[in-house]
Amino acid sequence: MRKSMQKTFMDYEKCILCPRECGVDRRKTVGVCRSTSTLRLARAALHFWEEPCISGKSGSGAVFFCGCNMHCVFCQNEEIAKGLSGMEIDEHRLVEIFLELQEQGANNINLVTAGHYLPQVIWAVEHAKNQGLSIPIVYNTGSYEKEESIKKLEGIVDIYLPDFKYMNPDVSEKYSHARDYADIARKAIAEMVRQQPEAVFYKKETQGEEKEGETELLMKNGVIVRHLLLPGQLGDSKKILKELYSTYKNQIYYSLMSQFTPLANVEKYQELQRRVTKEAYEALVEYALRLGIENGFTQEREVAKDSFIPHFDCEGVEKHKK
Repeated sequence: MRKSMQKTFMDYEKCILCPRECGVDRRKTVGVCRSTSTLRLARAALHFWEEPCISGKSGSGAVFFCGCNMHCVFCQNEEIAKGLSGMEIDEHRLVEIFLELQEQGANNINLVTAGHYLPQVIWAVEHAKNQGLSIPIVYNTGSYEKEESIKKLEGIVDIYLPDFKYMNPDVSEKYSHARDYADIARKAIAEMVRQQPEAVFYKKETQGEEKEGETELLMKNGVIVRHLLLPGQLGDSKKILKELYSTYKNQIYYSLMSQFTPLANVEKYQELQRRVTKEAYEALVEYALRLGIENGFTQEREVAKDSFIPHFDCEGVEKHKK
């Protein structure tokens, strides 16, 4: 192992794991991520609403970590992002959770917003692999992460699933209190692509007698950059796609998301109190095609509703007694 757990916890003594660099002792109190050094999970279960090459028919083994350093005003997972729910576990239980999800048939282990627990996550993945974990590791992130933190994941993560939320610093300041978001995300994604420069897929035979012989195409390695179109921000979204395509062409995959759902937490932002229009989303997709983007995913408007937000009821977190 790279370091003992005793050494790992020293990373939290004066925490500067993320770009916020709040410098608090997370062994004793919460950081800007609203988390202590103790792992807190809200859900660990099969998830079927990711991109088709991630979820597939069997589902992605999504592990939702509580806390977040982004503080997006429109967050659909606000309940866990603020650390208001979930269950505390140790790193040994996290290893067990990874292996349990694999046993349930998960296509991968999907680490959702895990950056503020990076030391324990790396430790747990390494130990789980030593105990038979063989499915890909997905790193699902808002991309407000240090480049050096992403470098620590080399050899750990197989598939990167980052957001690129904003290009305009005024918008990122207003909605995520992170004026430097674009610069931070740009460097983080560049490191992800360096580690996984080529998308690799494999065929998996669909289970079940009714579909015997059918196969599905799943991702084994690669980078899928997500972008959520916000109301009134079509221009900023186009700038993001233009930069990504000029930098990476079709080396990466693009996921254009229309699922913005106005929840109660945007009551102070009148411009966010509506869904994205069909016309705006179609314009973004058409722009992507004009740029030359071939590797991409789009969303149906039906997903823009709160019924698609998972129940953060600690499913799969607590160890069941035999």
